[in-house]
Amino acid sequence: MILKLEKQKEYELVDSGLGQKLEKYGPYTFARPDPEALWNRSLTAKEWDNTDLKFIRKGTRTQWIIKEGVPKSWTVEFGGLTFSIKPTSFKHTGLFPEQLLNWQWMEEVIKNENRKVKVLNLFAYTGGASLAAARAGAEVCHVDGSKTAVAWARENAELSGLSEAPIRWIVEDVILFLKREIKRGNKYDAIIMDPPSFGHGPKDELWKIEESFLGLMQLCKEILSDDPLFVLINGYTAGYSPITYQNNLMDMMTENKGSIEVGELTIKESNTQRLLPCGIFARWQKN
Repeated sequence: MILKLEKQKEYELVDSGLGQKLEKYGPYTFARPDPEALWNRSLTAKEWDNTDLKFIRKGTRTQWIIKEGVPKSWTVEFGGLTFSIKPTSFKHTGLFPEQLLNWQWMEEVIKNENRKVKVLNLFAYTGGASLAAARAGAEVCHVDGSKTAVAWARENAELSGLSEAPIRWIVEDVILFLKREIKRGNKYDAIIMDPPSFGHGPKDELWKIEESFLGLMQLCKEILSDDPLFVLINGYTAGYSPITYQNNLMDMMTENKGSIEVGELTIKESNTQRLLPCGIFARWQKN
């Protein structure tokens, strides 16, 4: 399955190629690296050079080149929510636009369920999925090991009019949090996760996907309620297939009746028919 994000009101993929992508967030254009863009560009070099923000690498050093007058941050409306856009030292903007396609699916699943749904969002970053789930009526627990990311997510919640929504904001290592929640007897009806390749928790706890992922899946299985609604895994780690996550979901949900969808998340260029691969996903939903 290939999910395709089309041009949005305040976001578009303008062009891509030669290992770069050219995007527009609100009024400003970004040029930043993307190794998937292994093809030629559609626009001219002059059009690329006219961008407002460029992310460049020089050896091990990185840098944004920003036009005069461009603010350090600004807001965009996206998917009915409002996000603070802030160029980071690791080339991110605080928003992964392709995830809108998963948010829309998730919101529909939650709204169609005639009960209060408890959603756990792990490695939750700046909170797009948390806000979408809360808007759909779920109680949400948002967990990330970065204090900065959780503060950013809370800012996005306030900007989106969801500061009073039932969201628990947790800054903690995901594995430690899950073990603690299981001891407390807490259960969740749905789980969203975006496990990174490598990372550290707030107390320098080490995460390596090849060593930590199977343990994470076992803990997630233990924390699911007796009537689970969905489990969504997003993947941005190079070298993994959606089938890798599908196989884990099959093992995890073997005692529950449901269906699994897997595929790629892509963004369509606004002026061509090309698709930019952005990540993979696997999602289980109860029948």
